[in-house]
Amino acid sequence: MPMQETTSSHAPSAREPRNLWQALTKGWLGRCPHCGNGKLFGAYLKPVHSCNSCGEEIHHQRADDLPPYLVIFVVGHVVVAGYMLAEPLVDWNSWQHLALWIPITLALGLAMLQPVKGAVIGLQWANYMHGFGGEPDDAAEVFSCN
Repeated sequence: MPMQETTSSHAPSAREPRNLWQALTKGWLGRCPHCGNGKLFGAYLKPVHSCNSCGEEIHHQRADDLPPYLVIFVVGHVVVAGYMLAEPLVDWNSWQHLALWIPITLALGLAMLQPVKGAVIGLQWANYMHGFGGEPDDAAEVFSCN
């Protein structure tokens, strides 16, 4: 019995590749990953529905928990390294260290969160993920056991 060749509906289509680094940079700067002109965020962490410059739809992005995870990872390493370097150099009490490192941790975390989320949205756009490829993001397809 000859084997039949089947075509999958999930086969990658011939798409024009998008520049990943440009999309990451544009997202980091809070700009539309497509055109680089329109604003990416309407509020601190709320992306706009669509770009006001080129019309690229952004509402379907799924950054979810990745940006906070990355920020916690980076800020944690920076703050712990800073503390470990400062500890033998200065003779401070615990409260003095807390008075320095807690505000630094909060400031770095809040300053990095929006740029990192923008970069994650740029990553999704560059890789045609979560609706940026023109297809609906079907959650049932992702979690099917077939």
